[in-house]
Amino acid sequence: MVGKRVRTRFAPSPTGYLHVGGLRTALYNYLFARKMGGDFIIRIEDTDQSRKVEGAQQNLLKTLEWAGLVPDESPSKGGDFGPYLQSERLEIYAGYCRQLLEDGNAYYCFATSEELDENRQLQMKQGLQPKYNRKWLPESMGGTMPESETKKMLESGAPYVIRMKVPDYVSVWFEDIIRGPIEFDSATIDDQVLMKSDGFPTYHFASVIDDHLMEFTHIIRGEEWLPSMPKHLLLYEFFGWEPPKFAHLPLLLNPDRSKLSKRQGDVAVEDYINKGYSREAIVNFIALLGWNEGEGCEQEVYSLDELVERFSLERVGKAGSIFTIDKLNWLEKQYIKERPVAKIIETIRPILEEELSSKACLLDRQTITSDAYLTEVVELMRERVGFEHEFVTFSSYFFFEPESWEEEAVKKRWKADTNQLLAEFLPVLETLPDFTADGIEAALKAFVEPKGLKAAELIHPLRILASGVSFGPSLYHMLEVLGREAVLRRIRKGMECISVPA
Repeated sequence: MVGKRVRTRFAPSPTGYLHVGGLRTALYNYLFARKMGGDFIIRIEDTDQSRKVEGAQQNLLKTLEWAGLVPDESPSKGGDFGPYLQSERLEIYAGYCRQLLEDGNAYYCFATSEELDENRQLQMKQGLQPKYNRKWLPESMGGTMPESETKKMLESGAPYVIRMKVPDYVSVWFEDIIRGPIEFDSATIDDQVLMKSDGFPTYHFASVIDDHLMEFTHIIRGEEWLPSMPKHLLLYEFFGWEPPKFAHLPLLLNPDRSKLSKRQGDVAVEDYINKGYSREAIVNFIALLGWNEGEGCEQEVYSLDELVERFSLERVGKAGSIFTIDKLNWLEKQYIKERPVAKIIETIRPILEEELSSKACLLDRQTITSDAYLTEVVELMRERVGFEHEFVTFSSYFFFEPESWEEEAVKKRWKADTNQLLAEFLPVLETLPDFTADGIEAALKAFVEPKGLKAAELIHPLRILASGVSFGPSLYHMLEVLGREAVLRRIRKGMECISVPA
């Protein structure tokens, strides 16, 4: 393998959505290949036709493309992002299966599902690890079944599978890049099925053949595949092939250290996309679930190019990684703070247009959809939103008239003379020469000081009337962005609708 061009692969099954763990596997394969100047390939392992979900393959590819993980080879028809499909390679697997049969490393098995289940239950009652009892192992391979019986069953057309014969009393060893040396005893290894009764290969068989034929140098996958390693290594040995290097990634865990599952929250990448998380934040977050740059490095925000430059499998840990949604939320905020205004506007304008098509708006539509106005809103709200869509949904008062006023805030902030104060302050706002944040602040302070009042006596009511809520950015800057006409209209309307406490 020395001197070979590095080649990695992500090989999902089309059985549903892309799990965040799957995205991490794809990302680490991508980063390692790019770091080493190699190739990143996608292969769809669709040999289990019973679990295949309509549309799953397209969704997997769409999500990977969204994340920026575009493969280097696209052999399938119908687009530039087509993967290898195992279902199109059945003749290849059949040929290698015949080779194993001829070499005495595989055999026909006609056991029924009822027989297999009965055998499994019996072994479990005896406290044994369930394994196939080798009833159909031929006499020529050390078993008890006469070859004539196997021939008879084949001629009758009885359904069968083909099993690999695991050698007795051997040790299977390999060096994992992340975990170091790992050894297995063949006594714990079952005679796995290689070819199913429907003529399709099992994952284990097809995967090993394809990994060799496609010349992958490194197999980077989740630690749940560790128990399958001895089966795979034995197949490499049977065929006389040099195995690739292996790296098994740590599990993803919930905060309570249980295995990450849908029972405790979202696990599909698509769910996080739909909630508004950006590609940059998700990819950055996923990269840090198991990998770190090393001691002394405090950087946590990485671009994809930076991840490629600094990633290494040696810095991936063995211990399970905690999936902390707070960290993802923090990263999303960091990206929003640094993202160019033009990029944010590109995202939020379609959201705003959709909202405007269904809601009444007294503001000038051309003005509030303009780059100039949206830039003011973005710069004012950057520190306060968690998602880009919140520039519209969380800050709707910049685009729509308040339909109600926060009830608890009104009870807390309104006094008997609040409306009177507002009525007296209205002419000040109407005639203010400089309707800017500084001008409004100076005018408000000049208005309340002679009356012996605190600025808060007007600040809170003005915020509630102008926005409908008691929280938000600097009041003075908010009023400047809304503009004099909208502010005066909202104050007057609110004063008519809000009852003064008795």
